[in-house]
Amino acid sequence: MSRRLDPDAVRPGGTAVLTMELQRGIVGTESLVPQLGEQLRAAGGVDGVRRLLAAARPAGVAVVHATVARRAGGRRAAPNAPILERAEAMPDHLLTGSVSAQLLPELGPEPGDVTVERLHGVTPFTGTELDATLRGLEVRTIVLVGVSVNMGILGASIEAVGLGYRVVVPVDGVAGVPADYAADVIRYSLRHLATLSTVDEVVAAWT
Repeated sequence: MSRRLDPDAVRPGGTAVLTMELQRGIVGTESLVPQLGEQLRAAGGVDGVRRLLAAARPAGVAVVHATVARRAGGRRAAPNAPILERAEAMPDHLLTGSVSAQLLPELGPEPGDVTVERLHGVTPFTGTELDATLRGLEVRTIVLVGVSVNMGILGASIEAVGLGYRVVVPVDGVAGVPADYAADVIRYSLRHLATLSTVDEVVAAWT
């Protein structure tokens, strides 16, 4: 942990929970990398995120889901990175509106949640309406959960800090593979970008 969470940093009026790629085709039964979902569940991450959202909604904390999908048909984003090239080899995976692109059912979306879908790249702010959405909700602090620590969580944290947001990462609400590498990313990179916390600590600040 970098330092103890200041409850005022996550006060409901200026805070959003941002879930990152917690979708059926990434950490659910339709995942092409089942180890990622297994690691998240082994650490209690799915249940932790569910509890976090259950506390956030009645407290007036915004809930925003950052998802990834691909367009059906011939016009798709360029596969300009190895991970995107691999995705192109599975043309029916994570298509917009498909089962694999859906959020894990235990997490929502519920009425009042906002979903921002990404159609290219590996981070949630670039080329999406996420920044404008959060600013419209008067958000100043992002509580970031989901996958993967390797790229998505790290990239989202870098982008958020660059855009002026404060970032809080409950370490039991994120995962990456392999687990020891994800732990190193948290230890050596994320702690310099975000306040590291736990789901229970954030929930306590709202209850």
